[in-house]
Amino acid sequence: MSEIRLLPQTLINQIAAGEVVERPASALKELIENAIDAGATQVDVKIIDGGKAYFSVTDNGRGMNPDELSLCVERHATSKLPDGDLFNINFLGFRGEALPSIASVAKLTITSRKKDGDSAWSIIVNGGQKEQPKPASHGVGTTVEVRELFYATPARLKFLKTAQSETLAVKETVNRLAMAYPKIGFSLSDERRLIFQYPATDDVLKRLHAVIGHEFADNVVPVRAEHNGLELFGFVGLPTYTRATGSDQYLFVNGRGIKDKVMNGVIRAAYQGLIGHDSFPVVVLFLRVPNTEVDVNVHPAKTEVRFKNIADVKGLMIGAIRNTLAEQGNRTATTIAIGALGHSETAGASVIPSRPIYPSRSGQSGHRSEVRFGRVERGPVSPYECSLLRDSFSVRTETPAPEPKTEEMPPLGLAKAQLHKTYIVSQAADGIVIVDQHAAHERLTYEKLIRNQTPAVQALLIPEVITLTPDEVTCLMKRVDELKAFGLVIDAFGPDCVAVREIPAVMDKTDIKKLIQDLVDTISEFDDTIALQDKLKDIYAKMACHGSVRAGRVLTIDEMNALLRQMETCGTSGQCIHGRPTYIKLNLNDIERLFGRKE
Repeated sequence: MSEIRLLPQTLINQIAAGEVVERPASALKELIENAIDAGATQVDVKIIDGGKAYFSVTDNGRGMNPDELSLCVERHATSKLPDGDLFNINFLGFRGEALPSIASVAKLTITSRKKDGDSAWSIIVNGGQKEQPKPASHGVGTTVEVRELFYATPARLKFLKTAQSETLAVKETVNRLAMAYPKIGFSLSDERRLIFQYPATDDVLKRLHAVIGHEFADNVVPVRAEHNGLELFGFVGLPTYTRATGSDQYLFVNGRGIKDKVMNGVIRAAYQGLIGHDSFPVVVLFLRVPNTEVDVNVHPAKTEVRFKNIADVKGLMIGAIRNTLAEQGNRTATTIAIGALGHSETAGASVIPSRPIYPSRSGQSGHRSEVRFGRVERGPVSPYECSLLRDSFSVRTETPAPEPKTEEMPPLGLAKAQLHKTYIVSQAADGIVIVDQHAAHERLTYEKLIRNQTPAVQALLIPEVITLTPDEVTCLMKRVDELKAFGLVIDAFGPDCVAVREIPAVMDKTDIKKLIQDLVDTISEFDDTIALQDKLKDIYAKMACHGSVRAGRVLTIDEMNALLRQMETCGTSGQCIHGRPTYIKLNLNDIERLFGRKE
């Protein structure tokens, strides 16, 4: 007797349900996508106990007649492949698995009415057992009700989480679809209340504002680009507006929300040099691709896609995002100033007058301060270092220029003082600007390095010999030509040492040993799949950090103003290479409200 046998249809559907129906949220995703495909302009979702006890989706779409109701719960029955071409798909739900899969593990009721139908009809499927359609009462459109999810497969119930966790998953699912289809109204309610309601709108940003919040609308910029039949549009967050995780990165391909590590990597590459490695930008991007150029049939839940020409997609996304951010000048996130005001101490605070704080005007005879391991170490400033600092800021005079009228005030204002040998305070036309001098100069140094094809170098009188492991020496020597291209000349010095013979002039007085170790750590993370330019950008970032004016360095008024003027001409000066803000601007109206001068 043969041990090979055909499985019962009910068991086949239950196996399919394991791929398609993971939890209430995944089942709701399938049902909402069906509603969208049916031409609905309003979709209402209800849940009880996080969807574990009950959930439903009601739409005002085309509806179904009795024959279509009976057929829609059969496996692989669909209206969305009219020509049978799996490589030209114009719908969201096209696999014909969702309804029979849900019906095999739950109690399913579908009630529907077509626009030209005399009455509505309803069909019930419990645990895969289908009944005949019956007349019912319902408006034009369809309502799908699901009760006791996984009652037919109780072993799967233990994998469901608390009602609160399942509700959060449902909210995320509905929100993602609402973001992709702003012209459709959405609502979500549970057994107690209306959770949210989004009216239909033609304004994409208005819908995103409603879903994500006002901070998003205030801190993103629109992006749009086209190339080789691809179209990208959406909104990208300022580099100083980031999150600790990638949860606020939304990517839609032909209206389909996807979660793809490759695409997340593309977004990360677009922000390279603008944010820190532990920060994630906030983006909402909509990519339109010809149906024949993308395969959406690579995952049962349809959350992944495969592009025929991934290089074009990467190039379009990275170029569009980078160009858009570069056009924003030195704009920073509004949340930074709001956070600063929120942390201000006012209640019960007393202000004790002290000596005015004036910046040192020591010039050539000043002192050099550097922060190392959390300590400020001081030493005399060399004449070369002072001249280097002045060259970097393009300053040759100590005579303060007359203060311009308010309407002529530069965007970042005029420097008034240096506080704690770290922060520059300037007066702008409409407020106060506080600049982190190291972060700002770090960004300017980085931009100078990546744009200077033949940087000035300084030969060391005595080569710096640095001990590494043999593997680290090998790793570093593989990139010796790339390092030499921007002024860092290194030779092997035995199996476990390297000798540094020349460094970029901008990096005079840097800790060479620490620089080399940082470079080794950075280079060791690269592989052959990363473009040379991307490798160099990370190395440049390390170089810029080591070659910038440190916190603790005393600056003159002229040097501070020169730094401000350079920031105003650098399109990315609003954040350092680690993604932290280089300055905070406090609006005068907000300051006056802080002191009770305004309400």
